[in-house]
Amino acid sequence: MPRILADLPDDDIQWLDRLSAERGISRAALLREAVTAFRAKDRDWLDAGFGLWTRHGQGVEGNRFEQDIRRDWDEGQGA
Repeated sequence: MPRILADLPDDDIQWLDRLSAERGISRAALLREAVTAFRAKDRDWLDAGFGLWTRHGQGVEGNRFEQDIRRDWDEGQGA
């Protein structure tokens, strides 16, 4: 596993040391857990939003939506 160097403020290092001691794991293991949780959370917004309109009864087929929003403009051009 590759290693990284990261500059963190002293108070963050002290906090990590306390938390890792409380949990009985190394600081590196704690940071690996944090990165894993952060990566999982990064997708949470996508998973929550995907299909949101359909779940709430507002789903619209894309072509129909496009035709509906252009209808006023198209009708105005023919006049």
